Amino acid sequence: MPPASRLPKVRASELVGRGWLNTGGRDVALADLRGKIVVLDFWTFCCINCLHVLDELRELEARHRDVLVIVGVHSPKFAHEADPVALAAAVDRYEVHHPVLDDPELTTWSAYTARAWPTLVVIDPEGYVVAHMAGEGHAHNLDVLVADLVAEHDAKGTLHRGNGPYVAPIPTSGTLRFPGKAIVLPGGTLLVADAGHHSLAELAPDCETLVRRIGSGERGLVDGGPADARFSEPNGLCLVPDGLRARLGYDVLVADTVNHALRGVRLSDGRVTTVAGTGQQYMVGGADNVAPEPDRAREPGRAPEPDRAPEPDRAPGADTASSPGSGSAAGAVDALRLRLSSPWDVVWYPPLGGFVVAMAGNHTLWAFDGEQRTMRQVGGTMNEGLLDGPLLEAWFAQPSGLAVDAVDRLWVADSEVSGLRWIEPGSPEPGAIEPAGGTGTGGTGTVRTAIGQGLFDFGHRDGGADQALLQHPLGVAVLPDGSIAIADTYNGSVRRYDPTTREVTTLARDLAEPSGVVVQETEDGVVLLVVESAAHRLVRVALPRGAGDRLDEGAHRTQRPVTELGAGEVSLEVVFTPAHGQKYDDRYGPSTRLSVSATPPELLLGGAGEDVPLTRVLRLNPDVPGGVLHVTAKAASCDADDAVEYPACHLNSQDWGVPVRVVSGGPSTLALPLHG
Repeated sequence: MPPASRLPKVRASELVGRGWLNTGGRDVALADLRGKIVVLDFWTFCCINCLHVLDELRELEARHRDVLVIVGVHSPKFAHEADPVALAAAVDRYEVHHPVLDDPELTTWSAYTARAWPTLVVIDPEGYVVAHMAGEGHAHNLDVLVADLVAEHDAKGTLHRGNGPYVAPIPTSGTLRFPGKAIVLPGGTLLVADAGHHSLAELAPDCETLVRRIGSGERGLVDGGPADARFSEPNGLCLVPDGLRARLGYDVLVADTVNHALRGVRLSDGRVTTVAGTGQQYMVGGADNVAPEPDRAREPGRAPEPDRAPEPDRAPGADTASSPGSGSAAGAVDALRLRLSSPWDVVWYPPLGGFVVAMAGNHTLWAFDGEQRTMRQVGGTMNEGLLDGPLLEAWFAQPSGLAVDAVDRLWVADSEVSGLRWIEPGSPEPGAIEPAGGTGTGGTGTVRTAIGQGLFDFGHRDGGADQALLQHPLGVAVLPDGSIAIADTYNGSVRRYDPTTREVTTLARDLAEPSGVVVQETEDGVVLLVVESAAHRLVRVALPRGAGDRLDEGAHRTQRPVTELGAGEVSLEVVFTPAHGQKYDDRYGPSTRLSVSATPPELLLGGAGEDVPLTRVLRLNPDVPGGVLHVTAKAASCDADDAVEYPACHLNSQDWGVPVRVVSGGPSTLALPLHG
């Protein structure tokens, strides 16, 4: 990419926030970074897309460490994320090996006009902004851009090689490190997904004594015995039903989150086998989530395979819900050829006669058939949000916890909408999409919301479910009376929802990011075994007599800089820039698609809905003071080399939630960048 085709030269703004992490206590100014290529990564630790970007940046960071400085700018969405202690724990949890600026007031976020999590900004060695991109999936483009900048500034003599400002923190040790979830094994011991140690830990019933460890403790995707196998931040665990274990050859199914895989564990000898996933993340908007050929290699660091060219009916303007070969509602596909996206939990679901997987990375639910080793999408559309209705038309937002009750309702901790949702099994409502080639009731049923207001509303409020609020829950369990225990992670609490009375109460407080709950019935009553993730332990909490406490600690709404727009007509323009070496792809029809909606809906008098062009005239209601514009843009591009007969093609996609204030005489244009 020649310099002339990049953004106009604009001086980078100073990095301003509350403080710094991973710098040995030193503040970092832009002047300290002169001579380096700088990538600002605007992130928030609740966001699965931000976590994906952290993983994408690892290899880039290692390859260019002498010339590249990545700076994480943490601009929080939830109130809990603004706690500096919680941020320090997240930096440790996710193994962030670069400086992090704590930006709780979104000062630096505003200076760089970030509008979405994650956002990446590239600054050249002379202190100029040269690229600005939102969303994930930019690793290749960043690599090309960094190489170009190295060559350019090496020639100019403006590149400085050497160490950056990163200072590694003092390592900590303990039996557990940021555990995710736990289950009770048949012998009474506990199996814990020890995410921070990239392994599984079997503990004695006292919750402290280590019986054995399954996994070497090194991040990776390797099958084998307990000393050789590798995981990468495992979370969900599910005990395989008794009659199925011998046929499957394993006893526990593991959601190996950052490996984008499901792993089977045989308890007799601790052997680990990959049963689903290629180890490569499926990117929303990618050409296909099914690898072209079986990929059985399990080598750590294996390079991802290139995306395949889309079929004609996979163009952005087409409905992909039933596209052949997509691995979604089209039916079951070979699980070992399927690219997954951050599976976070897994549960045995009797109506399906199989396992359901909470695919947090693309806001969907999938069914896994262990005997056939196939998977198919059974819930969600890959749109992020809170929308009830037929299972395959509903919207989820990072589903992270699953539990099944006595009447086969599937309960979901839907973290990004701070919600508790459930699936009522049975025939779909009118208009539901029935999966082709499926069996049983998978893909049917109805999604309903017990607790939750949307992507930006949260808090700690008990009482009637219509007004109750959670804050980024990650776990859910069924109590003996049929009520639901919720690991209300960012409120540091365990909450209770009664499906009969629809009342919400608090069972336990002052916990350090509880992420899972195991219900145990003892002679003395019911005990909750809580996975206290940020305290690196399991803790027993006695279930209180009665319903629990009723608390109201207030409601919150995510606060982000507000964009002022004028009442009446506003021109929305999504500016798409294909990646280096790519061009628009319109071989199979329109190469773009734009969807616009608003909260509240009455904010828009015109311009809502879906259409092909990336420009749209909106009409803002002068009687509505403000709200959030929800914009989703997609644009297809392919390799521009005419000598390549079958060029690789890509579908670039980004969602924005833009808070707006309607003011008289305000700006009449809104531009959003979409980079390939």
